[in-house]
This record gives sequence, structure tokens and C-alpha cells, in this order.
Amino acid sequence: MADNKQKMSYNAGVAKGQAQEKTSTMMDKAGNVAQSAKESMQSAGQTVQSTAQGAVDAVKNATGMNK
Repeated sequence: MADNKQKMSYNAGVAKGQAQEKTSTMMDKAGNVAQSAKESMQSAGQTVQSTAQGAVDAVKNATGMNK
């Protein structure tokens, strides 16, 4: 009887450890996805800002305001 309880307890511990490892792996992956999305958004924002500045400069040059 005690041997069976020990096996069940051991198996429960193994299952818990595996679940924790899977959770940790999933959280790491989610963190990586979030970081990648943040970097993509920052890059897109910089591109938009640069494009907008280029448009402002073009308008200033076209209207003679840059002199």
C-alpha cells in the first residue's frame, strides 16, 4: 500500500514539474513574441516619423520656407 502511494506521489511530482517547465517555456516564448512586436512597432514608428519629416521638408522646399 505504501509503495503504491509513493509511486502516485512521485508521479504527481513529475507531472507538476513537467507542467511548470511547459509553463515556463510558454512564458518565455510569449515574452519573446512581445519583445519582437515592440521592436517592430518601434521600427515602424521611426519609419513613419522619418517619412513625415521628409514630407515636411519637401513642402518647405517647395514653398521656399527652408531659406
